[in-house]
Amino acid sequence: MNVRTLIENAGLPRRRFTVKEVERMSEVGLLRAEERVELIGGELIPMSPKGSRHELLKARLLRQWYRVSPDTIELIPETTFRLALDTYLEPDVVLFERAIGIRRLDGDTALLAVEISDSSLGFDLGPKALVYAHFGIRELWVIDATTGTIHVHREPVDGRYQAITPWTAEDLVVPAFAPVEFALRLADLDLGDGSG
Repeated sequence: MNVRTLIENAGLPRRRFTVKEVERMSEVGLLRAEERVELIGGELIPMSPKGSRHELLKARLLRQWYRVSPDTIELIPETTFRLALDTYLEPDVVLFERAIGIRRLDGDTALLAVEISDSSLGFDLGPKALVYAHFGIRELWVIDATTGTIHVHREPVDGRYQAITPWTAEDLVVPAFAPVEFALRLADLDLGDGSG
């Protein structure tokens, strides 16, 4: 493993990792499956536990989208989205053209990335959205599982989204790059009490 350090204010060196190193750590059991992390700029970032509202919304969204997905589109939940040698994220959903294949999935080929947030909303709308923008993800939806707001991020320029639009659960949100079949009105999903 390559040892690179970054000196912090406290003067203590910090170990930076590559995606391959983190994958190997998982293979040998240094990171357990239940230890959900993302790698941003070489640093392991713990992910917040998912609440039941988050999981219900993701299940209903996936059910809806699998039903309408054209054969030409790949729809993958919680994949390791490798953006650089030292960065990967795990969006709740990522869409791309099937012909591209997962090995060529990157900022230019992703049609839409979706993050569903409850306790992690501030991080997903702030630092994490900046990571997506930095790597040129053309469209990011951050869905607030508590309020039903969809924060649509578009036009990444110089590591920031130039257009960020909040939509209510009653609004029909149409993706700019993914097929129109993926248009979403959260109010149309059966989010009930989660018992059925």
